[in-house]
Amino acid sequence: MNLLTRRSFVTTTAAGLTALGTLAASPQDSQAQLVYTTSDWKVTAFNKIVHDPARIKQVYDVVAINEGRFLNNIKNSLNGLHFGFGIPAAQIKVVAALHGPANMLNYDDFIWSKYQIGAWLKVMDAATGKPAVRNPYFTSRTALHYTSQDPNSEGSLYEDKSIQALQSRGVTFLSCHTATEEQVRALVQHNNLSADPESIVREMLAHLIPEALSVASMVAAIALLQADGHYTYITV
Repeated sequence: MNLLTRRSFVTTTAAGLTALGTLAASPQDSQAQLVYTTSDWKVTAFNKIVHDPARIKQVYDVVAINEGRFLNNIKNSLNGLHFGFGIPAAQIKVVAALHGPANMLNYDDFIWSKYQIGAWLKVMDAATGKPAVRNPYFTSRTALHYTSQDPNSEGSLYEDKSIQALQSRGVTFLSCHTATEEQVRALVQHNNLSADPESIVREMLAHLIPEALSVASMVAAIALLQADGHYTYITV
């Protein structure tokens, strides 16, 4: 896990994007198109994340699924900050910025089943030993019911590294719209689909996991989280 400053990236990218943070466009339902403008997506919701008042703010830049190992890193961040350094949970904000193959973890079981995402991305379901036909990293193994409050116990929330559990601890998952558009076009070719790519994108956007937010461009979103929101940057 590398802690990077990305100063050059922030400086060059944020200069042309800073104005985005001040726009007050009304959030609308996401529309399928390659390039979003500010009226096409929920800018206001993203701005709330950027300007979250938490004392400690981290953005995880995640491209590879890598058996969901980044989820364990996020869990360790939350536990280390809260228990190890004494930061109140309410003063910790973590954002998971998923693009590349990891972007598909922002979509629900319907999408994983219908479009055979596991077979396409070579993601195996540990429960079946076969290519996943569901999002294998979303659902909590305990359905968010825990037998212990001891952070050292596998039966506690603090050792549950599912997306659902991390969301319950305040982690926000971002989906990259540009990645979705590009991935759908690749998926159409891979599965030899006849459907129009934009119709599939619209369907996917209707099947985001609960509370996930689709942003116009993840590399741009990360720049704003760093430059305007003062999030520290971590890539895994």
